[in-house]
Amino acid sequence: MSQGANQKSVKYVPEIRGTLRDHMINLPLIIRESSGIKVFGKRIKSLAFTTDIAIIKNINADAILAVYPFTPQSVITEALVAASDMPIFCGVGGGLTTGKRVINLALNAEFNGAMGVVVNSPTPNEIVRAVRDAIDIPIIVTVTSERDDIEKRIEAGTSILNVAAGKNSIDLVKKIRKNHPEFPIIATGGKNEENIRKTIEAGANAISYTPPSTAELFKGTMERYRNA
Repeated sequence: MSQGANQKSVKYVPEIRGTLRDHMINLPLIIRESSGIKVFGKRIKSLAFTTDIAIIKNINADAILAVYPFTPQSVITEALVAASDMPIFCGVGGGLTTGKRVINLALNAEFNGAMGVVVNSPTPNEIVRAVRDAIDIPIIVTVTSERDDIEKRIEAGTSILNVAAGKNSIDLVKKIRKNHPEFPIIATGGKNEENIRKTIEAGANAISYTPPSTAELFKGTMERYRNA
């Protein structure tokens, strides 16, 4: 194929930017090379791991992975869904929070407009199964090591696997993909573009990305203010 033909195959994408929102957080472009996961007709390639509403309103992720290290509360889900311009996948427990409370939180998340729910790695399969019987939106189950029984997770009703195994994430994605060629996988790719690329090549359909905190972002701004 000629160079001219190659150039014609690349579509020009018009971009609208504003003065006040021109410094929003842009995720690494390499994430766009993932296949994505279609959820209710929306293709999701990138998920920002945050519950900070200011970050959520100023980031170009496709969706939000709203998981936090506290007991899940419906008021938090309501606030995130109301404030966000993008789909929310919210945590409903599964670790310290378990049993019927997880099922109720999942139901509440669906009623409030969440696109899906996320349960923690320790969640028993019977709870995943009970949540599956109760809600219609996707259940994302976090897996953290090779010791997790992926087959049992899928049998229990898992919709999407969320691989969060730290430095072992790429190897775990490869292992899951080998046994389950088409099952949807989200994985952490870190902040290094090369690691994100390797995670995608290993078989991740979508990437979860942890943006800088507001404190980190404000640091540079405050330095400019002090020197002005």
